[in-house]
Amino acid sequence: MSEHKKDPVMKDDYLWDGSGEPDPEVQKLENLLGRYRHNQPAPAFDQIAVEKPAPRRWSFPAFRFSFQLAAVAAVLLIGITTFVVFRARQSRDSGPAWEIARIAGAPRVGWHSLSANSETAKLKVGQTLVTDNSSRASITLDETGRIEVDPASRLRVLASGPSRKRLSLERGTIHATIWAPPGEFVVDTPSAVAVDLGCVYTLHVDDSGAGLLRTTMGWVGFKLHGHEAFIPAGAVCATRPRIGPGTPYFEDASPSFREALARFDFAKITPQERKALLGTLLSDARKEDALALWHLLSRVSDVERPGVYDRLAALAPPPPDVAREGILRLDPKMMDSWWNSFGYGDVYLWHMYERTWSEDQPHAK
Repeated sequence: MSEHKKDPVMKDDYLWDGSGEPDPEVQKLENLLGRYRHNQPAPAFDQIAVEKPAPRRWSFPAFRFSFQLAAVAAVLLIGITTFVVFRARQSRDSGPAWEIARIAGAPRVGWHSLSANSETAKLKVGQTLVTDNSSRASITLDETGRIEVDPASRLRVLASGPSRKRLSLERGTIHATIWAPPGEFVVDTPSAVAVDLGCVYTLHVDDSGAGLLRTTMGWVGFKLHGHEAFIPAGAVCATRPRIGPGTPYFEDASPSFREALARFDFAKITPQERKALLGTLLSDARKEDALALWHLLSRVSDVERPGVYDRLAALAPPPPDVAREGILRLDPKMMDSWWNSFGYGDVYLWHMYERTWSEDQPHAK
């Protein structure tokens, strides 16, 4: 009985610490599993908690996801920036809408027609007022003025922001009465830009893009690129695509003077014809025609200019600060001084305001 109890103890000792009598079955297992024996020191378990995991490296799919996210963010940023800039510019140029009143027929804005029973409508930036052959309308902006639109006309609003009101007369006729400060109201045409300098005027554009401006009160500046014309009350000025404004003249000028001026400005003529036309202009000019001769000073050649100067000086003697030599070289200060002596308007206003409208001439060709 005592031996039977000793065997398990000896075997158990061998199993746990290798002492005592070897157990054949255990030895057999040791031989079979020996090749898998672990011979490294046991880990210090108390250090596992303080060890920090190694930082995870981005795999290629993660990098691709980050790149796509950055691209989306960039697109969103560009879109938001564009929207903000567009809205800022739109708020600057849109401003108040012009109020449309029907005078006759059925004027139209887009698909909306103003009938006899229609209330007044609004004409906003980007919209076009169209009148057919039997329609007339008016548009009014309290701080700017009133414009009557004749039949067969197309008038579009380009800008209506503070101190900046701009329309485009694509064809037809308008009658403008402007009480805004000089330089705040401009009308584009296919062949020139009309800058209001405190006035009442009529502007007509035909289907070819040619125009005619007639001033009733104040004066208007007419411009295409560097080609300028000043039209005071009682005067008219024609304009043509790719040429710009012609020479302004008073409507009561002689028929021969007006005909010669129109051919001189716009017709295809030979040098001999040009010389003959200029001779007619100088001989037929009256004192009031100093308006046209002053403009001709900058439109004739250096050879032709002395004759124009002499005739203009005889009709409207230059002020003391204007010298013949200076005019022959088109000295700007002397040219301005001579213009101001006519009493039609201070050219300083033109120089101050026309630059703000010269940056963008979308319709002048």
